[in-house]
Formats: sequence, C-alpha cells, structure tokens
Amino acid sequence: DGLINEYCNPCEAIQDGKVREVLPLEGYEHFSLDGIRYEAFNTSGGLGTLCETWTGRIREMNYKTVRYLGHCELMQVLVNELRLREDQETLKRILENAVPITFQDVVVTFVTAAGIKQGELVQVSDARKIYASSIDDTPWSAIQITTAAGICTVIDLHASGQLPSQGFVRQEEVNLDVFLNNRFGRYYRSQVSTRFSQGARDDLSGDDHVPT
Repeated sequence: DGLINEYCNPCEAIQDGKVREVLPLEGYEHFSLDGIRYEAFNTSGGLGTLCETWTGRIREMNYKTVRYLGHCELMQVLVNELRLREDQETLKRILENAVPITFQDVVVTFVTAAGIKQGELVQVSDARKIYASSIDDTPWSAIQITTAAGICTVIDLHASGQLPSQGFVRQEEVNLDVFLNNRFGRYYRSQVSTRFSQGARDDLSGDDHVPT
C-alpha cells in the first residue's frame, strides 16, 4: 500500500524557492555507484516537513526513489498507460502475486547538496548501502532493518530525553550524528561510498540545491 501511494500520489518539491506539486515517476535521472547503475524518479511522501521548513530559503529540493535500471519504465506502463492508478486494488493484487519477498535486498541512500560556503559554490554528497542481515538469528531484509531502525531510533531518543518533550518534532530536528550513534540508528552507519559517477546529466546534484 505504501509503495502504491508513493507511485500514484502527487509529490512535493521546492522549485524556484516555492513549494510545488510534481508528478510521481517523473523527474527521471540515473547514476552509477560502486560500478552499479541506478535510476531515480519522483515519489511522494519522502520529504515530510522539509518543504515547509526550507521554502523561501533554498532554490530547489526534491525527493526521489532509487531503483535498478528499467523499473521506472515498467511502473509507468502499469500506473499510467494501463491506468491502474485508478484501480489501485488491482495494482496491489498484481504486485503481491508477481513480486516475491526477498531477504537479500539492499537499500541505497544518496543525498547531495550544493550551496554557498565561505564564498564558494560547494557540493557535498553522501551515499550509503545498507544490506540485509541476521539479527538475533532471524533474517531481516534491508528495507525491514532501515524502516524499523528509523522508527525505533526516534522513539528511543524521545524516551531518553534527547528530543523535545512536547510539541511537534520534525524529522530534520533529529541530529544525524546522534541518530547514527543510537543503538538502533547504528544500522544506518554503513561505510559512506565515494565511488559514484554521473549519468546522463552533467550535474549529479540535479535539482537538490540546499545550503551546506
């Protein structure tokens, strides 16, 4: 259900300093990381409150899902050309019956930011891979690990008094170093990869221009 929402619902982005709605499965780009080629495209829900936080302060920001090459084209056929966006129960049934669950997956995160730092235009990138593994003799897929770790870390930080005790707490208020040093957040602490190359676009940062 979550995946279908990501592929069918409008996506928030910041363009020219203003919050805009963009279409899912659009904004296509591709890149290579550690010799493996990936593609990325707009999906909904990933930015949370970031657009509200940064609107008027930065020029461009977007969120995209990373997949192996060819995935986006296949989903375009299902969602748009066969119009299963309008019949999501059928789309869900197709995916559940045709795509097996795997405990041998990998989660790739790639974040890039460009902005003015000490008078110079600087780009900083962070690329990570989190693999499936066994925890307490139970196999966990990479997506299970990262999903559970993200939720459990924030609950743990709240319980230990490391987050505000009242009011709405935005995800961007959680310090990255504190997150990664948490007993659950440590699962995100994979080795940061620097071996990536640009795909069809000259500027890999694409539309993700934020202050560093």
